[in-house]
Amino acid sequence: MIDALPPLRDVIAAHDLKARKSLGQNFLLDLNLTSKIARQAGDLSGCDVLEIGPGPGGLTRGLLASGARRVLAIEKDSRCLPALEQIAAAYPGRLHILQGDALDIDPLDHLTPPIRIIANLPYNVGTELLIRWLTPHDWPPFWQSLTLMFQREVAERIVATPGSKAYGRLTLLAQWRCDARIVMSLPPGAFTPPPKVSSAVVHLTALPAPRYPADPDVLSRVVAAAFNQRRKMLRSALKGYGADIEGKLVSAGIKPTDRAEQISLEQFCALARVLKQA
Repeated sequence: MIDALPPLRDVIAAHDLKARKSLGQNFLLDLNLTSKIARQAGDLSGCDVLEIGPGPGGLTRGLLASGARRVLAIEKDSRCLPALEQIAAAYPGRLHILQGDALDIDPLDHLTPPIRIIANLPYNVGTELLIRWLTPHDWPPFWQSLTLMFQREVAERIVATPGSKAYGRLTLLAQWRCDARIVMSLPPGAFTPPPKVSSAVVHLTALPAPRYPADPDVLSRVVAAAFNQRRKMLRSALKGYGADIEGKLVSAGIKPTDRAEQISLEQFCALARVLKQA
């Protein structure tokens, strides 16, 4: 055991916490696994940690036992609050619980830098939260690193390389401003109830500045336009950018007959600069 609290199965039984599909819940009950996820984020002793969707608190306990200075846990499901309060009592002053939707709450009122985000994200909001964290108005962001559990397919999109099926908008958003790698894989059987798909933990470290210069809004728009019609050649997919899109593509070192999945991050950034000038 990582602490003196009861095993998670007992906690779930005591509070009748059946996972709800409507909330994207899949509980991770093995405290050895939750501690291992916490360790993937590095030394937490001097950090505040933001956790989204703690559920009965398996990962929360791993974070606190790993020495996190303070954990802010945002939980939508009121049924989980008594279990989380029990953890707060065992770690006095180190766990702050907010009930509500993570999409509607500004966590910065409750956190002190340095900040890391570590979460087994609910499946139904995971990608949306990640995109928000990757696209703030100012960079560097409020967080140092993200250590997040996703469906394996989403994790593979984050770390994909050009030419692969997984390569797309999420890849470019993540890799433009972060170093990203998959650090753990988990089978469906690790969760209660078991999801239909495998899961993976991705660790993203914020770069001090984007990897290549580009206007964030222009880059985001051109990448979205290119991948919205990924089967088309870029000269067709991007025809909304004016009659001379072929010339602009060539100026950026891109063949107009290439498709989005063949274009590197560096080339997309070069195209964003050409379009910004135009």
